[in-house]
Amino acid sequence: MATMADLGMGPGLTDKEFLDAMARRHRTDPGAAAVLGAIEATAGDGLALLGEHPWPVPQSPTWRPDIRAAVTARARVNMHRKMLTSARRTGLYPLAVFDDCVVYASNGPSSLALLPRTPEGEPLLGGFRLGVSPGMVTYAGARTTRWYEDMRAEHGPDFNVARDIAAGAGEGP
Repeated sequence: MATMADLGMGPGLTDKEFLDAMARRHRTDPGAAAVLGAIEATAGDGLALLGEHPWPVPQSPTWRPDIRAAVTARARVNMHRKMLTSARRTGLYPLAVFDDCVVYASNGPSSLALLPRTPEGEPLLGGFRLGVSPGMVTYAGARTTRWYEDMRAEHGPDFNVARDIAAGAGEGP
């Protein structure tokens, strides 16, 4: 959270300010952006190390598939709860889901129109909220329908847009 704050993505930002800060994070401080990338990779790789290998390695101190399964299960339950809350309040359902990425259709490249709100305009409790705190979400990218159609034609009907949307999605909301 401190590294994200160094990149201008601290608490207290409006959703638009947060998305703008995410869009410029690599230009703001390339060194801090590299640190953030290393932190994210370490967390992901650390969770992967807890999982099973092609063969059991019970003598390895990092072989803890039970902990990995518990962390993964909790994250999935929370994400599905947020998807259901969002669907009930907005009528929007995800097009694709993969690990910790949920893809929705939008009229534009910004996620602002997709975030569920109360009638007063506040973030909906139990829904997706932008931010850096645990449980909040960040912007992964936007793609055109044409990109999706081309990828599906290239990779077949089992192509999951949620797996590949962030790869090369470009900067900014």
